[in-house]
Amino acid sequence: MKKSKTVLELFLTLFKIGAFTFGGGYAMLALLESELVSKKKWIEKDEFLDMVAIAESTPGPIAINSATYIGYKRAGVLGSAAATLGVVLPSFIIIYVISLFLDAFLSFELVAYAFRGIQAGVVYLILSAGIKMLKGMKKNAMSIAILSGVLVLMVAFSLLAVDFSAIFFILISAAVALCVYGVGKMRGKGKEGEK
Repeated sequence: MKKSKTVLELFLTLFKIGAFTFGGGYAMLALLESELVSKKKWIEKDEFLDMVAIAESTPGPIAINSATYIGYKRAGVLGSAAATLGVVLPSFIIIYVISLFLDAFLSFELVAYAFRGIQAGVVYLILSAGIKMLKGMKKNAMSIAILSGVLVLMVAFSLLAVDFSAIFFILISAAVALCVYGVGKMRGKGKEGEK
């Protein structure tokens, strides 16, 4: 009984997030954090940041990966299925309905203005999520160096019109972090061996 209630709550919560978020997974991060960390308290802030990092670096949309993670954490396989379906279903329904009336829908001038307003809102949501994640990030030399390096490279590549996917930034940052972690572990073992 309790598990079915948890599964239903997962579905409804992520359905609501999926229904009221425009702009994809990154725009959804602010709502995910607000709902999962602040309101429901299903996960801690640090775990949310870890979840986002894993969801970004694994194949698939970040919102779906995050929903699957939180669903599995709360109610196992059934919970992950319910959460994933909840976050995907609103978009599917909206796109299906729009596809039925697409030509007539796009001809309305009011619709064009609405989409311009939504674009501005999406930029705000992504920026807001980025700033919250930056504030919650553990500030040590490695994380600051990786963040600074990625920002400098992204700005340089944008200004120089170099085509370099954000996925490569994620993979390179993960490789650097793994190397630093490995070196730290080896140093720790070396010090233990000396004692």
